[in-house]
Amino acid sequence: MDRLFLLPTAMQRDPRVEAWFDADDNPLRRAARTWFDLMRSCGDDVRELIHDGQPTACVGDAAFAYVNAFTAHVNVGFFHGAALDDPAGLLEGSGKRMRHVKLRGGQPADAAALGALIATAYRDMRGRLAAG
Repeated sequence: MDRLFLLPTAMQRDPRVEAWFDADDNPLRRAARTWFDLMRSCGDDVRELIHDGQPTACVGDAAFAYVNAFTAHVNVGFFHGAALDDPAGLLEGSGKRMRHVKLRGGQPADAAALGALIATAYRDMRGRLAAG
């Protein structure tokens, strides 16, 4: 089993995450919030925090996904994205484990496919935790 990235300071609702979303009137941060809210809704065991300056979602304390907003795009990232089934071909990256979906401002996202990836990443992490 791949090592898990554990963030023991994750909490159910971290006020620093809300502060990150509210820090400026960047429309890309508002778009990122949509996807982070979906991560939050995956289960009662989802915890969150700011890690490396970006909102990060965990199952318990095991990181499974994050969002970040840049000047021209939003990244929706997955800590074990290389292992996820991605039938729509949304994932980018070539690292050993991590992958991300890049959402460019002004271009519509494949909401169903990205929502499915988020749900799959959550289930994947729950499975990794159960396997111990």
